[in-house]
Amino acid sequence: MPIQILMPALSPTMTEGTLAKWIVKEGDTVAAGDLLAEIETDKATMELEAVDEGVIGKILVAAGTAGVAVNAPIAVLLEDGEDASALSVSPPAPAPAPKPVPIVAAAVPASAPLSNFALPGGINIPVPNTLPSSVSSASAQRVFASPLARRIAAEAEIDLNTITGTGPRGRIVKADIEAAKASGGDDEIDADLLAAMAFAAAVKAPPSMKAPSAPEPDYGTPFAEVPHSSIRKVIARRLTESKQTVPHFYVTMDVLLDDLLALRQQINTRESGGQKVSVNDFIIRACAIALKRMPEANVSWKEDVMRHYQRADVSVAVATPTGLLTPIVRGAEGKSLGSVSEEMRDLAARAREGKLKPEEYQGGTFSISNLGMFGVREFAAIINPPQSMLLAVGAADQRPVVKGGALAVASVMSLTLSCDHRCIDGALGAKFLGSVKSLLEDPMSILL
Repeated sequence: MPIQILMPALSPTMTEGTLAKWIVKEGDTVAAGDLLAEIETDKATMELEAVDEGVIGKILVAAGTAGVAVNAPIAVLLEDGEDASALSVSPPAPAPAPKPVPIVAAAVPASAPLSNFALPGGINIPVPNTLPSSVSSASAQRVFASPLARRIAAEAEIDLNTITGTGPRGRIVKADIEAAKASGGDDEIDADLLAAMAFAAAVKAPPSMKAPSAPEPDYGTPFAEVPHSSIRKVIARRLTESKQTVPHFYVTMDVLLDDLLALRQQINTRESGGQKVSVNDFIIRACAIALKRMPEANVSWKEDVMRHYQRADVSVAVATPTGLLTPIVRGAEGKSLGSVSEEMRDLAARAREGKLKPEEYQGGTFSISNLGMFGVREFAAIINPPQSMLLAVGAADQRPVVKGGALAVASVMSLTLSCDHRCIDGALGAKFLGSVKSLLEDPMSILL
């Protein structure tokens, strides 16, 4: 029977995507692992690979189509021995689209009781006290996964029983494993949240409970409305959540950059025609070293525990045509300035092209946002959850300073550190920013 090729969920937050390009055409023979199409997600453009072998019988969704729902059929694959006449046979219905937030089986015992919900007027809505099969304990049934997905899962020590497949007939594919690796197990939920999810799915508020939406006034001003991109929707949701739920506070310090700029010029002069280091490369290294020296600051808030990170994975904000991305220099404390510079240049280029993999922009323990190149003197940035700090970098410009009791002119840069007060106290935030300042004002220490 023909196999439906479905729109995959290529990231934990993806609910729909754009089918940017077909790499194959109808009549092409494909094998497992062959590239089929390019899919634009909420963060990047990724390649869809085949999980079965056969012939592309029919393409159902044209290239360039936006808003294709996850698990919607996009093409039909004919198995060995089938011809075009098999397309008239109705294939099995696709599995329902996975939830945007994956559910980890070990988070809730299968027997956990769930509470009923009461609506106004004394109406009780019962919620079953058993969990759906998708979140029950590991099934004894066979797990269907592509060979590539099995290999990646084995290397990452991921239990396939905890993964919900988005491939044909629920098969686990590479993208599902990458999504599980990127989520890092942070999406565990408890019985109360499961109950709330069940309640939300089962009950719709009656019309009388919904506030009527007032028509927008027409002031006669001409306008045009441009639909939000997927990445813009994600930015809006995450930053709104951050400002509403994370108690921010800010500390600002000025850094004298004359020695750093002189050292940078010396390095770039020696590397004539080769790799050039930027001020931002020095800042990435300085923040990573400071996090290594102060592990109590390399943390994030969880409801029951404080999570301490074992390395400094520094996220760096990069402006792209579709919105802001934060590619990550992982383990930056253990890399040379040259390695950081080369890696950051590659990440930034691929971010602007929409070619980053999920693991290259999801995660991170600390963020840097630099608006100095736009002439911004200083600003306060919004923390990127679940991180607890973000460094906002302003422009380096000539300012009057006092040196040895006398007025002088120096290159000065303002740094503003945004902190999550739940896990970073004022003194700790000030001490961390002071450590970054010391490293930047003694740039040779960054090279050691």
